[in-house]
Amino acid sequence: MAKRLFDLAFAIAFLVVLSPLLVAALFAVWLQDRHSPVYAAKRVARGNSDFTMYKIRSMRIDADKSGVNSTGDGDTRVTRVGRLVRKTKFDEFLQCVNILKGDMSVVGPRPNTRAWGVDLYTAEEMRLLSVRPGITDLASIVFSDEAAILKGADHPDLAYNQLIRPWKSRLGLFYIDHMSLGMDLRICMLTLGALTNKRRTLDAVVSLLERYGADPDLISVCRRERDLTPTAPPGAQSIQTEAYEPAI
Repeated sequence: MAKRLFDLAFAIAFLVVLSPLLVAALFAVWLQDRHSPVYAAKRVARGNSDFTMYKIRSMRIDADKSGVNSTGDGDTRVTRVGRLVRKTKFDEFLQCVNILKGDMSVVGPRPNTRAWGVDLYTAEEMRLLSVRPGITDLASIVFSDEAAILKGADHPDLAYNQLIRPWKSRLGLFYIDHMSLGMDLRICMLTLGALTNKRRTLDAVVSLLERYGADPDLISVCRRERDLTPTAPPGAQSIQTEAYEPAI
């Protein structure tokens, strides 16, 4: 109950206070190509159902028809205005509407697609669907440079599943095991801090993980002092090595 009240208070306050900036961003996107500035995307909700997630559109129209979900630096599908809203993460905050609808929370594992997402989950990762997905989480901080990690990848979705997903899922499971209102408030503060000082914020994330006795390998990765290497996701025995073709 406390978490839901916090979610509602946050969403309402954000929409009221920052509505002028949201309107300006939506207008700028519309002005660029005269198409809807709102991107409505299908995502997987708590309980493995589907919902429509809202974002400020940062890509050209029909970009999702390319079949590629992950985005690397230099992706030509991203528009000029889109690069700015992505850099500031402002495109995500239209999801306050999803919070009001009850689809999402402020803090929680980021909502995933089915193809190249939930369809690949292990039994252990399916536990990520036991809570509402969130606007931000620890993985959003640790891998805020996701586009840079995937830059130049021959297959961005495969690279994502080899390099980022294993640790993103572990961070999501860590959150579920330790979730509380205090944890949500801490993650919100860390999210804001990451916008101005990523290095100091990563140190704070590491301290948080250490305090709760997280796995040493997870802590080491969250320091982001070494290049990421292909890793098996939680609950899997092997690393994904082939491109995934979703069922039609």
